[in-house]
Amino acid sequence: MQTVVLYNEHEVRQGGNKEDIRRGYNLWIDITDPSPTEILTIQKNFDLDTKTLETFIHKSKKPQVRVLDSYTFTLILDLKYKSFGTLVTEAVYLFCGRGWLITIHSSEVDLMVNTHILFEQKNKKIMEATIDALYYSIITEIISRYELLLTSIELTITEFEQKSLHKKASKKMLDSLDTLTKQIIILRRQFWHARDIINFLTHMEKDKEEVKYLQIAYDDISQLIELVESFRDTINSTRDLYMANVSLQMNDTMKTLTIFTVILLPLTLIAGVYGMNGVDLANLGSISTGFITILTLMIAVAAFLFWYFRKKQWIMAEEQEKELS
Repeated sequence: MQTVVLYNEHEVRQGGNKEDIRRGYNLWIDITDPSPTEILTIQKNFDLDTKTLETFIHKSKKPQVRVLDSYTFTLILDLKYKSFGTLVTEAVYLFCGRGWLITIHSSEVDLMVNTHILFEQKNKKIMEATIDALYYSIITEIISRYELLLTSIELTITEFEQKSLHKKASKKMLDSLDTLTKQIIILRRQFWHARDIINFLTHMEKDKEEVKYLQIAYDDISQLIELVESFRDTINSTRDLYMANVSLQMNDTMKTLTIFTVILLPLTLIAGVYGMNGVDLANLGSISTGFITILTLMIAVAAFLFWYFRKKQWIMAEEQEKELS
């Protein structure tokens, strides 16, 4: 699908061709999912370099900018969430020459809606400026969408923090945090590439008045990079909170098991003592010497263990500290 927009300081209309540039119009051609025939036609009419077109043919998604003799080629990514754990990247290919701009992308990316709003609001600064103003505005618009990604991540992190505090910890939550960490790494890398592109274009076109649109985008992407860095620390804190919750759950489990052990231990001891062959419950006055020896040995072992545990400060540690102070 191909959409052609012609505009100048007086009007905006659809339809036209390269010849209208000589009559004072700016030409924007937006192509969605082009066929090989459309690519060949565009290449012939605007004398596009084969190597730059190969980036689209090979579906390259490496952000870049190239300055050629008659135009500037830029590849920038549109990022969005399809679902949690699925980050969709769509490449937008921009060819900007003198008086004309060509954008090529898939049907998953919509550049026309916001641009039509821009024209319908009679933005005279865009309409009176060269095609570079529209070129920079489209790049700025794509970058502004990145903020929606970070908003989604921020809400997800907040949800994980609440789950770590109020819900039973699970391995699924830890896997989700790992997935989120990987996405943060990918976003940070893409933001860096976008900032490098904007920085290059800003310095290359610093004498043009239209470069102010790029300066806005540069400030936005720099803030987003700082925000991504802070999210990484927040995710690490959430992971620590999750591990602390796991430890608390384990402590509760061990506490429950210990309570049952303490309840059953005296009963087991009584049953063990009275189950010895040397004890006759019908005649407690005639206790054998062997039973007395075993009972004395048990008391000695218990006393030794109590002394050893107290020395190691495994028990009664607070009382020992008071005695030392």
